[in-house]
Formats: sequence, C-alpha cells, structure tokens
Amino acid sequence: MVSVWKRGWPLLRPLLVAYLLVVLAVTFLETWLVYPAPPRTDGDWNPEQYDFQDVWFDSADGTRLHGWLFEHPQPKNVLLYFHGNGEHVAYNADLMNFLRDELQATVFIFDYRGYGKSEGKPYEAGIVADGKSAHRWLAEQAGLPTGEVVLMGRSLGGGVAVASAAELGAKALVLQNTFARMVDTAADLYPWLPVRLVMRNRYDSLAHIANYKGPVFQSHGTSDETIPYEQAKRLFTAAPSERKRWFELPGAMHNSAYPREYYQQLRQFLE
Repeated sequence: MVSVWKRGWPLLRPLLVAYLLVVLAVTFLETWLVYPAPPRTDGDWNPEQYDFQDVWFDSADGTRLHGWLFEHPQPKNVLLYFHGNGEHVAYNADLMNFLRDELQATVFIFDYRGYGKSEGKPYEAGIVADGKSAHRWLAEQAGLPTGEVVLMGRSLGGGVAVASAAELGAKALVLQNTFARMVDTAADLYPWLPVRLVMRNRYDSLAHIANYKGPVFQSHGTSDETIPYEQAKRLFTAAPSERKRWFELPGAMHNSAYPREYYQQLRQFLE
C-alpha cells in the first residue's frame, strides 16, 4: 500500500496543486462572481417618458446610495423593489412604471453599494444593510411603519428582501426566482469546489424567513438554470406564514418574462 502511494504521489501532487490554485482563484474572484454589476454607463439613465424622482440616501455606515421613486397619486400600496445581481436601476424604468400602474402602488427601486450610482463595494453585510436603509427611508417617506411596506425581491434581491422583512417586517413579501441559501445555489453550480467551506457571501434566507410571519407570494420557473426549482420550494415550505401563495412558471428559465396572469394574481393577493 505504501509503495503504491509512493508511486502515485508524483502524479497526484501536480493535480492537487492545480486544484488548490483553482480554489484559491475562485475564492479571490468571489465578489466578482456574486456581484457582476453592469457598467454604470449601461442602461437608460434618463427615461424621459416616465415621471419619477431621483433619490439619494445613506446606508447605516454612511455609504451614499441612489434610487428612483415612482409615486402613484392614490397608492393602494407602497412597494420597495430589490433587483438582481446583474442589473441596476437604469435597466428597470419600464418595469417600475408598469408596477406602479398595474399594482396601483408607489414604487421605489434603489442600487446596492457598488451598483449604478451608489458608492462603495458590494459584500453581504453591506448590501443587507443597504436594503434595510432603503426600507426605512421609503417607510418614512410614505409616513408608514416599516411593517406596512411591500417588499419585492428578484434573485439576489429576494435574499436581501427576506433579511429586511425578518428584522423590519413587511405588509407582504414578494419573491421572484430566489434561493433558500445562496451558498447552496453556488454549491449546485460548482459541485467540484468546496463552496460551503470557503464562500463568504452566504445569504441564509432559510434562517431569516423563520422570523417573518407575514404574507408571502413566491414564484419560480420550473426550468430555472441558475437557481434550482427545488431550492425555491424549500424556502416557500420554510416560510411560517399562514398566508402564502406559490405561483409556478412551467418551463420558465431564470430570466424568462413573467406572464400577465402573474401580475393579476399578485394584485389580487395584495388587495
């Protein structure tokens, strides 16, 4: 046995070294992989066809953040939107205007640190703090307690929304194509890496959602290639709310468009 090991070690050693170098490289690149923020120059920063307010506010640590406020003259709801990790506010004017009209809601979208015009660099604790600061800012702007704001999060934004709802409450939590735990998603994408041991950005929504008992409206595509359908169902099952609804998107992938029926059911749920 020892002789076999001695003969095999010269062959295994370079493979082991190469593997460790790959693990080190991926660990070094984690921020870039988790937060692939698009260039600030991308998107439409001056959508003149829409009426919205440019907003600046501070995160808990003083980081300056930027967002857009789409006010409804007679809102039935006040909604905070948390976008995904590969976009910023300038990608979302059409959607925010649509949500304002379709849901009859005042809608606020903001950029996490390191995205769009917001300052700083992204990391989990900072982005979660940004989400809570946006939640508090919008509640104060609308003259409401934080527990009366609807939180809507897509993908990464779902993890931020769940964390904010767990601490500050929400009138409803609307989750699109999001994960139970980001580290599980990463482990599924990179099964050959020790992700659960080395990943810093973990976003444990399973733990956070246990502290939120308000209404939940969650949706997911059955063919999502980024966040497995089963992971989303785990989060929905773990939600302790007695008022929760699952909206399934047969055949839909991570970035597939949502059908009109989805927004109709969401509006009914919020009403």
